Amino acid sequence: MQPILLNAIRRPAAMKPLTQAARNFTTVRPSVLRQLPRAPLSKRFFTAEPAIVRRPTKTEAYRKLAVSGAIFGGALVGINVLFNGEKRVGGIPEFEHQFLKETFTYTGMGVGMIGLAAKALHNRGWSYRLMAMNPWLVMGAGLAASIGTMYGTLYTDPDNYVQKHLLWTGFNLTQAVTLAPLFFYSPAILARAGLYTVGMMGSISYVAATAKEDKYIWLGGPLLGGLAVVCLASLAPMILPLGTAAVAGAEAIYLYGGLAVFGGFTLYDVQKVQHHARLAERGLIKKDTVNESIKLELDFLNIFVRMVQILGNRQNNRK
Repeated sequence: MQPILLNAIRRPAAMKPLTQAARNFTTVRPSVLRQLPRAPLSKRFFTAEPAIVRRPTKTEAYRKLAVSGAIFGGALVGINVLFNGEKRVGGIPEFEHQFLKETFTYTGMGVGMIGLAAKALHNRGWSYRLMAMNPWLVMGAGLAASIGTMYGTLYTDPDNYVQKHLLWTGFNLTQAVTLAPLFFYSPAILARAGLYTVGMMGSISYVAATAKEDKYIWLGGPLLGGLAVVCLASLAPMILPLGTAAVAGAEAIYLYGGLAVFGGFTLYDVQKVQHHARLAERGLIKKDTVNESIKLELDFLNIFVRMVQILGNRQNNRK
């Protein structure tokens, strides 16, 4: 295994399947199910009917909107100043711009497909059945289906349009199957987590897209090491006794360390997409924006899951 990992670090092109397989592992972690809110369950979870809550006044709504905008704007400026001091000259070329646009279009479509499918499964009671299953079975079957459809998509020629898009759709549906229980969280938490994830990925993607060419490609090796640590930390609740300091420390690494790692992967992946765009423009590789979008989908899902858990934990601590 060690020579494979070392070769993956030396050859960025070879690292893609390995890192994406590991990124799948962190999204299907069954211990996430143990952290779901333990509130009394009712039929409401199986319907699209929203819970009745107090609506904020216009003043409160405008204040929250202003605070959120200030946080996002400040984060964007801060990240841009910190990581983007050396920008590329002449802006983004047209072919590269269109390549990025198409990649992010597929990414948005994939994330939307996952969300709609997960909600539909949750409304049909799939989440209860999933939580009643053996967690190791869930992890094993989820990984097999997710990695199988992902590899099938990655290794299908882009000219084979129908097969590639069917496999890509299958990959998105396998993500939905394992992420459906997230809808046990309140809609407010899911909406905030989605907003924060879009803001985080959007700001980092802007920095990567406008930075000097291949400035952050070197991050591939260190990020692979960080991903290994996050994957190991995700196993702690399944192996160690719950409630111990070791599990709490591992959960902190999984949540906050994972945010840092997948934020870094977003930076790396966007620049890798641009690198592939330049190669495709010169005819050295085939244009394949579906493959490029899978990396960004996994970044989004891993950040989103952690945002949901962090916000859910904070809400539980206030009770």
